[in-house]
Amino acid sequence: MPVLHGSCLCGGIKFEINGPLVAPSNCHCTMCRKQHGAAFRSRARVEINDFKWVRGEDLVTFYESTPGIFRGFCRVCGSPVINKFTAETPVAERDPKAPSRYGIALATLDDDPEIRPAAHSKAPWFEITDDLPQFPEGRTAPA
Repeated sequence: MPVLHGSCLCGGIKFEINGPLVAPSNCHCTMCRKQHGAAFRSRARVEINDFKWVRGEDLVTFYESTPGIFRGFCRVCGSPVINKFTAETPVAERDPKAPSRYGIALATLDDDPEIRPAAHSKAPWFEITDDLPQFPEGRTAPA
C-alpha cells in the first residue's frame, strides 16, 4: 500500500498515512456541514498507528464539538484536518474502534486515496443523485 500524503490549505500542516483508510462516507450531519461550509464532508478513518505528523502538529487546534468528539483544524488557515474520539462518545457506541482511529477529511489528501465514499448520512435539504446507500442525518455506515 502506498503512503498517502496530506496537508492543510496553507501547507503548515503535513501528514502521512501508511495504512488503509476505512469507513469512507459523505457525512451530512449538521456539525460536518458547518465545519466544512458545504452540504457534506467526505471522510474516512485511519488507525492512529498508521498516521504520522510530518510537520505542523503544533498548528492543530482541537474543538470539542460534541462530548468526546474533537475536531482538529489548522489555526493558521482554518482547514479541517483530523477528528479524534474518546471512548465516551456516542460514535464509540456505534463503532468501538473509533477511539483507536482518526477521522480524516478526504479533501486534505494530496494523493488519490483510491477509495470512494460508500454511503451518505443525508441532510434533509440536499438531494442526492447517486446510488450510494443513504442513512438518517448523523448516522453513517458501520466500519
